[in-house]
Amino acid sequence: MTTSTPPLTLDDIRDAAVRLKGVAHRTPVLRSRTLDALVGAEVFLKCENFQRVGAFKFRGAYNAASRLSSEQLARGIAAYSSGNHAQAVALAARELGTTAVIVMPEDAPPSKRQATEGYGAEIVTYDRYTGDRVAIAEALAAERGLTVIPPYDHPHVMAGQGTAALELLEEVGELDALLTPVGGGGLIAGCGTAAKGLYPDLRLIGVEPEAGDDTKQSLEAGQRIEIPVPKTIADGQALHTPGELTFSVNRRLVDDIALVSDDEIREAMRFAFERLKIVVEPSGATPLAALLSGRAGALPRRVGVIVSGGNVSADRFARLCGGTI
Repeated sequence: MTTSTPPLTLDDIRDAAVRLKGVAHRTPVLRSRTLDALVGAEVFLKCENFQRVGAFKFRGAYNAASRLSSEQLARGIAAYSSGNHAQAVALAARELGTTAVIVMPEDAPPSKRQATEGYGAEIVTYDRYTGDRVAIAEALAAERGLTVIPPYDHPHVMAGQGTAALELLEEVGELDALLTPVGGGGLIAGCGTAAKGLYPDLRLIGVEPEAGDDTKQSLEAGQRIEIPVPKTIADGQALHTPGELTFSVNRRLVDDIALVSDDEIREAMRFAFERLKIVVEPSGATPLAALLSGRAGALPRRVGVIVSGGNVSADRFARLCGGTI
């Protein structure tokens, strides 16, 4: 008789929280009476746009990088990302006294590339519609002796991301539902493990852009589905298939996936700016878009939302929200 060990547990996330204490920010939880009235629920916004590098990604990157041996750190780290994980690994490498090489798509937002370079990383670009970022990163790692830290398909990365939900629940107590953006699946895998580990009856809802519904299709099919690389303003969610490890977690934990349009994402960004007084990037705004548009369906009384990041330049923000600078 054989037993399978879960790739991620609540204890893994608690262990990551200890490692991140004093390094990652404990981000604020915002409330809005206006938002509550609009959606008919008590909404608690965990604002990872105030995290270091402006996104939740620092949690997972640092948790993974800090566990490398001194020999691995001496050789350096490699990663692949459209922006937020790139910045997170670059900063984690700097904090740990090592170097980072990041494979980024040519069309990554310039502000994210500039920030990544600002943390000291070397950038290698590729065409996201024709190139294979994983193969490029692994080739660089093999050539230079680097350790690859992937953006989501890694147990220590997922555990680090889950500390966002752990903090939220420690602060506000039991929730009836939790909404998170879904890209590769690391955030919802970590947050879902934390949330359902504490409150098994909690409803876990992921949110994807309509053009990038690979996780929704995969969950419905019971296996990972590949789609063409989506074209959406939510660049952090422009993926063609869920991660293998993340999908193994999410197929057990996720109760539903809501889809939102780019126009609904823009409206959510505008609402966050005008009514909540915060700047949220497109990928970070998708759960709020699902609430405001009704795409998340009928809501229970207490709802948590992971606002995953705020890395968007002033020019791009103005263009997306229909204004001018």
